[in-house]
Amino acid sequence: MNEIKYDLHCHSSASDGALTPHEVVLRAKEHGVTTLALTDHDTIAGLAQARQTANENNLKLISGIELSCTWNKRTFHILGLDIDPNNAELLKGIQTLQDTRLERAHKIAHKLEKNKVPGALDAVLEAAGSGMITRSHFADFLLKNNYVSTMQGAFDHYLGQSKSAFVNTQWAELDNAINWIIKAGGCAVVAHPLRYKLTASWMRRFLTAFKEYGGQGMEIITGRSNPDEVRRAAHFATQFELYGSIGSDFHNPKNQWVELGRLATLPTNIRPVWQLFTPDKINIIKTMN
Repeated sequence: MNEIKYDLHCHSSASDGALTPHEVVLRAKEHGVTTLALTDHDTIAGLAQARQTANENNLKLISGIELSCTWNKRTFHILGLDIDPNNAELLKGIQTLQDTRLERAHKIAHKLEKNKVPGALDAVLEAAGSGMITRSHFADFLLKNNYVSTMQGAFDHYLGQSKSAFVNTQWAELDNAINWIIKAGGCAVVAHPLRYKLTASWMRRFLTAFKEYGGQGMEIITGRSNPDEVRRAAHFATQFELYGSIGSDFHNPKNQWVELGRLATLPTNIRPVWQLFTPDKINIIKTMN
């Protein structure tokens, strides 16, 4: 019997990934992934193409999304896994986030112009196409035009928090985002929980709210997790009776540290989030336009 290998967090060119949804699925297949969730930022635009490729290559695709949220004036990312991408309430919520992203892009570009960096908005709009505009698009513009020497440098000098082109953004409220996921029949999962640099007490406050609003899971394994981080994440998941997820957060094949399917095994004492997935949902979802 073939081993089942999960990767439940990755990105395509529909948001800030380098590969098309078709290419992401093929790369996942090459790396032994048997069940993949495409979770682009605030969009489901890549799911139709990804599903077609997955069906053609005998790979199970879980419909997903990564929603941008605000809780206690801080930004968090919540994965919606096993969602119905045709759900009207989810689609309405996504549209509000997409409007917010476009508004933020205009503000970032204006700040860059004040820093003598012209032409950013037109460039990122062209680069993003029909996909979501993210800060990574601006970072790529700054790198290609020699304003910085690395992508990270773009965040360190311009786009990161408190830097000259940073725009503080109010995203969807945490309870609203989780409700959209639930209405769409999905599971709400905290993405990369240790990346938010919360103290233990603040993490407990956040997870208390997350559970109260209907959240069910958190990522235990990410593409960059070390053993101590896995232990800490598993501790919180156990304390709050959350299901555990694993996902590479793959964006770009040039990043040698993060690869599709290159993930540690979920600790045996953690209930896997895929136990919550509806077995036949992927076969009954209508084809998206």
